[in-house]
Amino acid sequence: MIIRYLTQIGRYFIMLKEIFNKPTKWSYMKQLILKEIDDLIIGSLGIVAFISFFIGGVVAIQTALNLTNPLIPKTLIAFATRQSVILEFAPTFISIIMAGKVGSFITSSIGTMRVTEQIDALEVMGVNSLNYLVFPKIAALMLYPFVIALSMFLGILGGYMASVYGDLTSSDEFITGLQTDFIPFHIVYAFIKTMVYAFILATIPSFHGYYMKGGALEVGKASTVSFVWTSVVVILMNFILTQLLLSS
Repeated sequence: MIIRYLTQIGRYFIMLKEIFNKPTKWSYMKQLILKEIDDLIIGSLGIVAFISFFIGGVVAIQTALNLTNPLIPKTLIAFATRQSVILEFAPTFISIIMAGKVGSFITSSIGTMRVTEQIDALEVMGVNSLNYLVFPKIAALMLYPFVIALSMFLGILGGYMASVYGDLTSSDEFITGLQTDFIPFHIVYAFIKTMVYAFILATIPSFHGYYMKGGALEVGKASTVSFVWTSVVVILMNFILTQLLLSS
């Protein structure tokens, strides 16, 4: 089993090398990238906005309900909401959700092309199929930080709405809490993680779709395996990047 996993890792890195070889003409590639931006980025904004807003509200409410000591200032509600949303929820939790939505879409779309022999047809025509299929997804997901920025904003807004209109704290106290001990590098840290996750979201699902074998049933299985491995790598990279960037 270990040998099989090492073989798969080797094939993954070979795939990464091939993606950037023999690029497709820019006139075609531009259209492919725009289509992927629409499918992967714009198509994900709705679910990201909905989840971010209400999770931010839940974080604020749970924090407020646990402040049973009257000596603890209510500004801690906004502080905890800000830290939770910026450091972990927006970049990591949203990326795991996107692994299910975007990752499964990528795997199933490429896997279907493999099953229907469209990839073989591209190769016969002399097209680098990996560049043609995977590079536009990588390029489109370079806009992923904008999705995470929206998630951060709406998460904090959800916390504000839940706190103020739920009569948990005042508007002034919440804004003061947001500004308390703010460290700008935390934003940089979140976006560094986001860029790494974007590359993972584009390449691992593409790998499972491109190298799958079988028929329509195997496309569904490949999508499931893709989601599992993408989530595992996202969580693993979260641990590594946190150790590298925040521990001191």
